[in-house]
Amino acid sequence: QVQLVESGGDLVQPGGSLRLSCAASGSSFSINAMGWFRQAPGKERELVALITRGGSTIYADSVKGRFIIDRDNARNTVYLQMNSLKPEDTAVYYCYLSTYGSGKISWGQGTQVNVSS
Repeated sequence: QVQLVESGGDLVQPGGSLRLSCAASGSSFSINAMGWFRQAPGKERELVALITRGGSTIYADSVKGRFIIDRDNARNTVYLQMNSLKPEDTAVYYCYLSTYGSGKISWGQGTQVNVSS
C-alpha cells in the first residue's frame, strides 16, 4: 500500500515559479513511474510530466521548456519545477505513482495551483 502526500501549490502571478513535491510512503514497494497530472476547470485531466523507473521523462507539449520533473530515489519523492507560469496552468495537480511488478496505481490528494494577476 502506497500513500502519496503532495505539497507546494499556491497562488502566483503570471511568469512566476512554483515547485511541487510528492512523497511516497508505505510498506515494501518498488516504483515503476511517478508523475503529475492536472485538471483545470472545464477541461480534461491531462498528463503533465512523467519520470520512469529508468529516469526517462515525458512532458506535455504545453509545458515543455517551462516545467521540469525530477526525483530523489532515496526519499521516494518526485518534484515538479514549474517556471514561466501562465494563467492556463491553473489547475489541481495530482501526483501519480505506478508500482513496479504489480501495476498498481496511486494518486495524491491534489494541490491547487492558481496563476493570476
